[in-house]
Amino acid sequence: MEKIIAYCGLVCSDCPAYIATQANDSAALEAVAAQWREAYNAPDITVAAVCCDGCLSGPNKCSHCAECEIRACGIARGVLNCAHCADYACDKLQRYFSFAPQMQTMLDQIRQTL
Repeated sequence: MEKIIAYCGLVCSDCPAYIATQANDSAALEAVAAQWREAYNAPDITVAAVCCDGCLSGPNKCSHCAECEIRACGIARGVLNCAHCADYACDKLQRYFSFAPQMQTMLDQIRQTL
């Protein structure tokens, strides 16, 4: 399967929430929700909140897509992902790179091919 790269550089197609959603696997979705509730100390994460078709898929399916400022910015600027943006790497991205360095690695790799 071809990788689906989110605006921020995360690989949607490698995400357990995306994989479980695409497989229509309710047990796997519950496991992801439980894992994320613990990992992020967020007791309000539900199965509905982790159902995801990837952030490039169009209308919001998961709850995070509706609130993600990076996604909103990428859509507004009409870029494939943030590596294609003239303002790469902006302050919005820099805030996330510190706790998810794989995002920066992916976007830097993409940017090198442009």
